[in-house]
Amino acid sequence: MTTKHTDSTHAGAAELIEARLGSLMAVALHERAAMVPHDIGQRLRVARERALAQSRRARAVSAAPTVVFSGPGTVALGAATPWWRRLAGVLPLVVLVGGLLLIRQWQMHEQAWAVAEVDALLLSDDVPPAAYADPGFVEFLRWPQP
Repeated sequence: MTTKHTDSTHAGAAELIEARLGSLMAVALHERAAMVPHDIGQRLRVARERALAQSRRARAVSAAPTVVFSGPGTVALGAATPWWRRLAGVLPLVVLVGGLLLIRQWQMHEQAWAVAEVDALLLSDDVPPAAYADPGFVEFLRWPQP
């Protein structure tokens, strides 16, 4: 935790130094601007306006969400993701797991139904006891009776 605090302190100090340097440069340029001929002053003004516009565009782009690689196998978005987007990302997984559970339940039901059908045929038919030991007996029961 102290590392994050130290990093943010250094970032704040760097921004403060940058702001002071920018102010000093602006004052020096403003003082020298009175000594520059009019046509050069106009070209400098246009260049300054272009630089400011480009800076605004760069800030707008940097405000957009960006992908940050914070370590091996870890990716994070630069901006916080709304809860509904996170839910939309997890929803396909939930549907897949739910579908697999339903398929498993259906298969178990079908197996139980098949066993119940064989049991019903065994209990309702007159079969000699030796027939129960026959390996093809279950297949015989599955064939339709005449």
